[in-house]
Amino acid sequence: MKTAIVTGASAGIGKATAQLLNRQGYTVFAGDRRVEKMQDLADAGIHVHALDVTDQASNQAFVSDVLAQSGTIDVIVNSAGYSAQGALEDVSPEEAKRQFDVNVFGLMNLTQLVLPAMRHQHAGKVINISSVGGQIYSPLAGWYYASKHALEALSDTLRMEVKRFGIDVIIVEPSGTKTEWGGIATKKLLEQTPANSAYRDIVDRYAKNSGFSNFSTTPDTIAELILTAINARKPKTRYLPDHASKMLVIAARKLSYKMFDRMMFRSLKAIMAPKDN
Repeated sequence: MKTAIVTGASAGIGKATAQLLNRQGYTVFAGDRRVEKMQDLADAGIHVHALDVTDQASNQAFVSDVLAQSGTIDVIVNSAGYSAQGALEDVSPEEAKRQFDVNVFGLMNLTQLVLPAMRHQHAGKVINISSVGGQIYSPLAGWYYASKHALEALSDTLRMEVKRFGIDVIIVEPSGTKTEWGGIATKKLLEQTPANSAYRDIVDRYAKNSGFSNFSTTPDTIAELILTAINARKPKTRYLPDHASKMLVIAARKLSYKMFDRMMFRSLKAIMAPKDN
């Protein structure tokens, strides 16, 4: 029986992935800070653990326990992450640092800890949950996008380094997904923006008119995409959930920066309108 680690498993993509892999016959170890939100996973026979990816001791204890119980680690799905929303001028240095601590440094530390076991097996799948934002940019999420760009660069580098050991490194790039992520991101956006901010009008329009409430992709859809990547004999380097996301990435790669800027401004016209004087 194969063993899978899933982080960020208390909700959303992480929880859906842990449940799907469990149904597929994997021995699943699910980690998250909010252990109380994983009782349904425990009831289904999934091993649940308290895990703070920003704490190296927590990461080491988690991986050590997985190896003690299973002896192998065949798959790790790095799903833990969050978004520090807000204009770059407004987001505090402390919040920006935490964004990278969770989305980049914590994720990579946990990956470092599972690689020796995978190298010993000469097999393994590292699935890093990035975002379509890892290949594009738009207003009010600069630190989040920066963390995902960094994650993608590290994933691409790692893929080349560990390929000779039989390990695949795969990036999954969800676009908007119906999870609690949207509500948390909106809350962060409003909290990070002072009432007298030069960007408050944009933030208020974004939270009211668009925000993160119009997502159509479900966590189960992304979990199925992750399973496809895991089962592929020759997996792609990146998996995107839908045609619209693929077209957006193609536009970012093919258009000039000025043209892409104009495209984004047009799509955000109602939000990015000039400030009334």
